[in-house]
Amino acid sequence: MWKFLPALLLAAIHLAPARAAPPPGVEPELVKAQVVKVDARRGKVLLKHEAIPSIDMDAMTMPFKVKEAAMLEGIQAGDKVRFSVQVQDDDLLITRIEVLK
Repeated sequence: MWKFLPALLLAAIHLAPARAAPPPGVEPELVKAQVVKVDARRGKVLLKHEAIPSIDMDAMTMPFKVKEAAMLEGIQAGDKVRFSVQVQDDDLLITRIEVLK
């Protein structure tokens, strides 16, 4: 039975429901977060974020790709931000991010 476990886990991943995307023409909501780490060279940011209702995601800390690395200029660990995210090619992509004052 244990030899089948990897295959069962793989099947479960493929059968998991896909993240929903907002309807076409609807801008994704802005979500508040705190920046944990910025990797501008790779175009990634680690965020501790609130729940994201439009994609049915609970609050958590996770890395995101940004649409353009330049979006991370002036953003550093510890900053409070708000951002919007879209599902693109099965990846989560930040399309907007701004530092809160």
